[in-house]
Amino acid sequence: MNKEIMHKAETLIEALPYIQRFNRKIIVVKYGGSAMADEELKRHVIQDVVLLKLVGFKPIIVHGGGKEISRWVSKVGKEPKFVNGLRVTDEETMEIAEMVLNKVNKSLVSLVHELGVKAVGISGKDGELLRVDRKYSNGQDIGYVGEVKEVNPKILYDLLEKDFLPIVCPVGFDDSYHSYNINADDAACAIATAVKAEKLAFLTDVEGVYRDPADESTLISELPVSEMEELIASGTIGGGMLPKLKNCMDAVKNGVSRVHIMDGRIAHCLLLEIFTKKGIGTAVIGNEKE
Repeated sequence: MNKEIMHKAETLIEALPYIQRFNRKIIVVKYGGSAMADEELKRHVIQDVVLLKLVGFKPIIVHGGGKEISRWVSKVGKEPKFVNGLRVTDEETMEIAEMVLNKVNKSLVSLVHELGVKAVGISGKDGELLRVDRKYSNGQDIGYVGEVKEVNPKILYDLLEKDFLPIVCPVGFDDSYHSYNINADDAACAIATAVKAEKLAFLTDVEGVYRDPADESTLISELPVSEMEELIASGTIGGGMLPKLKNCMDAVKNGVSRVHIMDGRIAHCLLLEIFTKKGIGTAVIGNEKE
């Protein structure tokens, strides 16, 4: 018997307990970074999510679009500005961001449809999904950037119940119904917490969390929250990873079972992380190891 064929069978059998365990469970996938810019990677990510849906998971995609927004902001002759990693968003930039995010949203919906699954693209304004307050960066006003204060997940439950795959772009509104851009990581965490997701998966441009960022062999495959707090306190983790990890901790503390951080530049990283024993990224879990 061909070894390769037997290996494929073993791989499928290895996936079985995970398929059983997560059947009918909600999994939120935060999709951003390079995996969005590369058409082939984009197709792989969508294939992964469609496969999760077809084996009985209930996936929800929350996507960003930062690079694309910057491209269009530059096209109209404006300079993209950031303060502490957050985009300064005046009224005109907000208008561009909303248009670009909706464009990205519908392109993902089309890709899902091509693979034979029904998807619906919404923003946080639909069904009053994401209500926000203005977010300040170290006390500095950065415009129409929102901090999620309330999630009304009814529209997501309705879509999941009717067998649709919801694809959410991170635009919300304040009490006066003004539009706000929301950091996609923040939106994904807030949504995962509100729907009590079994998993929250971050597709990023890093392989996961390292004990020593300078040494690739120190990738941590399973990280309890208490250990993560020690890592953060030790100052090992910095830069753009810090807010992401704080989001992960909040999600786990608020009832999300596992948060996966993985490298979206690796084809089919989502399947490898969810369906194999070793995984390829970092899984953040509660303090009780499973």
